[in-house]
Amino acid sequence: MNFEDDIAAVRRIDAVHRILEVVCRTTGMGFAAVARVTEERWVCCAVRDEISFGLEPGGELKVETTICHEIRQHQKAVVINNVAEDGTYCGHQTPAM
Repeated sequence: MNFEDDIAAVRRIDAVHRILEVVCRTTGMGFAAVARVTEERWVCCAVRDEISFGLEPGGELKVETTICHEIRQHQKAVVINNVAEDGTYCGHQTPAM
């Protein structure tokens, strides 16, 4: 599957940069991304990276390491009020990378 069209489509949406900025500011997180997620792949389409995570558009994470994968498996909403205090996600492997 070619994700270049998805990355280009997201790049054409002028509001994405601002939305990621607002997400980071509102949540206090230093990283936010728009990703194309399939059962096999997690591909970054847009990113705001204030923590030097190093992921850029076109970059990938192993889908099995992502919260997206877990959501697809159990089909339940993920609500995290304070990640540092959340027993399930405070030590999640994606941020630990």
